[in-house]
Amino acid sequence: MADRLLVGTRGSKLALAQTRMVLSMLGGANTGYGFEVVPIRTTGDTPSPEAGGAAEGKAAFTGEIEAQLIEGKIDFAVHSMKDLPPSADDRLVIAATPPRGDARDALVTASGSRFEGLRKGARVGTSSARRRAQILASRKDIEVVELHGNVESRLRKLDTEKLDGVVLAAAGLDRLGLGSRVTQVFETDEMIPAPCQGILAVQARRREAKVLALLGRIDDGPTRAASECERSFSEALGGDCDVPLGAFAGAGPEGLTAVGMLADPDGSVLARSTASGSVAEAREIGRELAARVVASGGAEILRRLGK
Repeated sequence: MADRLLVGTRGSKLALAQTRMVLSMLGGANTGYGFEVVPIRTTGDTPSPEAGGAAEGKAAFTGEIEAQLIEGKIDFAVHSMKDLPPSADDRLVIAATPPRGDARDALVTASGSRFEGLRKGARVGTSSARRRAQILASRKDIEVVELHGNVESRLRKLDTEKLDGVVLAAAGLDRLGLGSRVTQVFETDEMIPAPCQGILAVQARRREAKVLALLGRIDDGPTRAASECERSFSEALGGDCDVPLGAFAGAGPEGLTAVGMLADPDGSVLARSTASGSVAEAREIGRELAARVVASGGAEILRRLGK
């Protein structure tokens, strides 16, 4: 292992900010190594016009980065955990999950109005099927507008698209120093987050023992348990970007408690349940949560989605 480690990430402002956070944590651990950030352009950064500006599937944001990691062109990679498909190449491993950021969704409005105060027929932008379904489940009168692009471009479209509001991940706004733009944060029982929202995944090659030991210094146990639970929930439901599902797990002295939901895209039906157990059973809790959501109405939703 060289004295300078190459760190792969997407080239967006948010991805680079998140990578700097990770390197700051590692620098604080007095590793003795230097780091060089290698921005990598992914399929998700150049979506096809046929997809309407949307990237197809989670691997669109991680595939090229993982390929360079496998080929040894970089030493480790920093991802948003929610972009990683539930199952990965077995030559790679999630070496660290630093402490979770804000898992919640945030509303930014042009007028400063909170969600309940938006005018009838208000136009709210989001790229997320999960957010769309939960918005419509709460307020049928809202017009949800398909909205893609990075955080900054979505905020600009508040004006250019004549939107009343946009819903984004609170963690992304915080990490870009845009937290002051937030009008309202939805609590996790109001709008269930995407699995692993706010969690970073630091990925490395399975057999690089020195790199794994180095990255293990910034691994956070409760965050790892939450991510394992939420990822197993998503995997059990065949979750990808087009499935309106959400999950949030919290680890504490009493163990781990998780809430999950699956919805029709139009918000007309929303199946929701909870599960809990010991932190060591994180993956099993996620699978149990998925089974309970399916039993509470999710089976019919999946059938309609063709899953």
